[in-house]
Amino acid sequence: MTLTPQPMEVTIPGHLFGQLPFYDVVDTDDCVVIDLHTRADLVNIRGALQGGLVATLIDVAGGRLAIRHTDGAAGAGTADMSIHYLAPIVEGPARATATLLRAGRRLIVVAVDVVDVAADRLAAHATLSFAVMATRPPVQETATP
Repeated sequence: MTLTPQPMEVTIPGHLFGQLPFYDVVDTDDCVVIDLHTRADLVNIRGALQGGLVATLIDVAGGRLAIRHTDGAAGAGTADMSIHYLAPIVEGPARATATLLRAGRRLIVVAVDVVDVAADRLAAHATLSFAVMATRPPVQETATP
């Protein structure tokens, strides 16, 4: 199977994610794969992708998979995330692959592996828990005097 990454659609105008080079690779009920391309303004002083951006990539991939398993609920919020950084991502892109471990009524558990595609090595492994959010009524805007 040939993977052809496409720029990730950002649905909130002006959102930070629209400025980051995220690319959708796979998006199914079983697996979500997202790339984050490296560039000069995203690396640390040693030339590796900044760890907080790796964590963001992990959270986005895991969250997108978790939301697919919420059975019509409003969404899922990150409840817990444990990341093991194993190697720097220097060349990139960083590719996060999220897989479902358990989908319960209140909690969804996802594993995410991140590889440096160019180096073909595992760079991080994470386990995330997402709280299933209840559907909420729309927020009523109030007029200001």
